[in-house]
This record gives sequence, C-alpha cells and structure tokens, in this order.
Amino acid sequence: MSRKTISVVIPSYNEERSVEEMVDRVTAVFRERLPAYDFEIIFVDDFSTDGTRGTIRRLAKTNPRVKGVFNAKNFGFHRNIFSALTYGSGDATFMLFGDLQDPPENIPEFVERWEQGDKVVVGQRRSSDEGWFMTVLRRMYYTTIRHLSDTTQIARFTGYGLYDREFVETLKDIDDVQPFFKAVVAEYGLDIAIVQYDQAKSARGKSNFNFLKNYDFAMQGLTASTKLMMRFATFLAGIVALVCLGVAVFVLVNKLIDWERYSAGEASVTVGIFLLGAVQLFFIGVLGEYILSINGRITRKPRVVVGEWVNLRGSRAGRLPDAAPATRSDETEQPRPETA
Repeated sequence: MSRKTISVVIPSYNEERSVEEMVDRVTAVFRERLPAYDFEIIFVDDFSTDGTRGTIRRLAKTNPRVKGVFNAKNFGFHRNIFSALTYGSGDATFMLFGDLQDPPENIPEFVERWEQGDKVVVGQRRSSDEGWFMTVLRRMYYTTIRHLSDTTQIARFTGYGLYDREFVETLKDIDDVQPFFKAVVAEYGLDIAIVQYDQAKSARGKSNFNFLKNYDFAMQGLTASTKLMMRFATFLAGIVALVCLGVAVFVLVNKLIDWERYSAGEASVTVGIFLLGAVQLFFIGVLGEYILSINGRITRKPRVVVGEWVNLRGSRAGRLPDAAPATRSDETEQPRPETA
C-alpha cells in the first residue's frame, strides 16, 4: 500500500523571521508523530518586501521537500490563499500561515479526523492575543453573518486546516477572481469537522491586518454571502416612502381644510430632508459595496501571476503543478510569469 502524502502550503508575506522555524517544526511533526506519511512544504509568497524569498530559496537548495511559489506582485490575502491550495500534489493539503500564529503541532489531530472520513477539517480559534475591541467587532460580524447569510460561515476561522484532494479539485472549478474563502468553504465543504485551538502570538510581532483590511474582508464576506442587505434596503425604502406619502397627504388635506393652519415651517422641511438624505446615502453605500463585489468578480483576469517556481514546475491557468525532478536539490525554475 502506497504512502499518503500531505502537502503543507504556507501563504506568506514578510515572514523572514519565521520561515526556518516553520520548516523545522513541520518537519519535526511528520518525523516524530506522522512517520507513515510523506510530505512537502510549499511557501506561497505574496511579494514580500523583506528577506522571505531569499530564505526560502536557501532552504530549498538543501531540502527538496521545501518548495516555493513566488507571486509576481502582491495580489492580496484571499486571492493568494485560494491559489495556494491548488499547488499541492498530496492526497490532502494542509494550510498554515507564515507568522506561526496557527501551530503546526496540531497537524496530527487534523489528519486523524481526515482519516475518519471528514473531507474538510478546519481550525477554529478558541483564544488569541487580539485586543478586546477587535474581538467585540468580530463577534458582532459573525452574529450578523449568522442571521443574514444564505450559507452560515464558520466563526473564528481563517483558513487554517486540512483539505482533501476532492475539495481542492472543486476549488479549481471556481472561476472567481476574488473568491471569499470562508464563504467557499461554507458552501462547498462537505463533511466539515472543526478542531478547536489556541492561537499564538504572531512571530512578526504584529498582524498584517489593520482595521481597514479587516473592514474590507468583512464587506467581502457580507456581499459574497447574502442578498438580504439589498432586500432590506428595498423594503425599508418602501416603508419610508409610504410613511412620507402618508404624511404628505395628511398635510395637504389639512392645508386645504384650513389654509392658515400650516405656515412655512423650516424645521419640518429640514428634518424631512435630512431623514430621507440619511436613508438614501446609507443604502447608496450598501449598493456600492455590492457593485464593488460584482465588478471584482466579472472582470476577466487571472487570480494571481506567478513570477518564480522553486522546486516546483509551474503550469498554466491554475492547474496543479507537477513536482520538479529531485535530481538536484538546488533546482530552481524562473520561467516567464504564469497565471493561476
């Protein structure tokens, strides 16, 4: 019986401090706790500006299990992690993140659940070093998603987890330039199992995700998961319109009955204008979020462009790349940029 292979993919951005430690910890896990499995470690770098790529190249020269996919520019978190899952050649793909917040030592627990028949095994944060303000905002966001979403997303889930080849093959059929990974897992992940874990502090010292990036992700999640916000806007606009019409008819009738009853009231006019203006502006903003989401999805362009393959042989249009021959441990390919 042939040995199963686990592909460990690691989306990275400015992870110079943690690359070597990541390789050491992942290797130790497989050697000591998963000796029956083969493995490969694939760093998928989203155009780091520090020494991350140099460190990966150096490690790949002496360790053929270490491989790299270097994007030609920064394409963003969701596009990078979605593409990263398609690069592994294993029976299952495990996704970690380069800052070591999600511990590699949990891999055996995920593999055990996978061997029991679960096709997708995801990690759910039990605790983290995140501040109270962001924690409260996340809880509010997931509460909103739970009530509005057509498909319930997994709370406190970033992508850390193990994905069967069958699920990975499904990802390749999704023709979406800007996929929202959480929504994709919630919709297409069958037999999902959840593993609770405690998130460590980032090896980088601070997260790459500031408030504006988190807001952008939240809006992607809402617009990708539900149509109810637009429908709510339509319903509320209709109710406001009926109320305004009723008030207008009431004022007109009373004015005709007693012409002197109403004087030109600046207060009522001002309140009405500001009320309707606020409602209009709010829902124009909601509409704008949906338009941004639609625009990103219908634009025909590659999800990412790969500038360099390290210990991997690149392929076109997002197809699964074949492993490079192991005749030379320092094999590095630098073809023209390819799309995925």
